[in-house]
Formats: sequence, structure tokens, C-alpha cells
Amino acid sequence: MKKQVLFASFALIFGAGILLSCKEQSPVDVKAKSGSDEKLNADLVKNQTSITFERDMHDFGEIIKGEKVSTEFKFMNTGKNDLLISDAHGSCGCTVPEWPKEPIPPGGSGVIKVVFNSGNRSGEFNKTVTVIANTVTNPNKLIIKGTIITPTN
Repeated sequence: MKKQVLFASFALIFGAGILLSCKEQSPVDVKAKSGSDEKLNADLVKNQTSITFERDMHDFGEIIKGEKVSTEFKFMNTGKNDLLISDAHGSCGCTVPEWPKEPIPPGGSGVIKVVFNSGNRSGEFNKTVTVIANTVTNPNKLIIKGTIITPTN
């Protein structure tokens, strides 16, 4: 009986250890917990800014199958630090964004151009562009949508 209780206790402690060790931590969480990296975490927060888009969605309406269309999302740095956009990517290869690579100063503005290639697709589409920047709200999402029609001869 003592062996069964001892084995059950060991199994319970071992299982709890495994469950607790599986919790994922973000790099910021890990850095924040180590005393020597507290300054790094504080600098990350201190250098954050904010971005305001004129709009975050564009509806192309109906486009013809095979057509390439584009739109621009205008934005402003509404924070107190330089805005640094490190990446912007579409939810698929048919959606390609171009963004400013240089820092945007506070009060400055810029444009993210998005090109959509309808290719051989048809029907409704709804694509997302994910913008990674040093903003408080990160990532930022932009949406393009529309309907691809096949022309009749």
C-alpha cells in the first residue's frame, strides 16, 4: 500500500512538473523575468508608438479574372517616437504589400501600397495584410476584398 501511495505521489508531482513546463512564454515575457534584461524590456515599451490608418479595409468591388488591382492605405504616426515598420505581408502570395522602410517621425505620414493579383481565381475574396511595427497595437491588420468575375464573350 505504501508503494502505491508513493508511486501515485511521484506520478502526480512528475505530471504537474511537465504541465507547468509546457507553458509557452513570449520573448518579452522571458526577458522581463530575467533581472539583467529588464532594461531591454523597458526600452521596447519606451520606443513604442502608435499608427492611425485613414481606413483599414478596401473593397475593390467586381474585378475581372486575371486582373491586377492595387490600393493604398495612408497612415500617420500618432505617437511620440519614430514609427518603424519591420514587415508587411499578405495572407497569400496573390497579395503583395509595399511599405516605407525608413523611420516615420511623430506626426509624419506614409502609405502602404497593396497589389492583388486575381490570377486564375473566381468568386469572392477577402485577404489580410499584416503590418508589423513598433506600435502599441501590434500586429496591425489591413483588409482587401471584392469579387472576381469571369467575363462573358
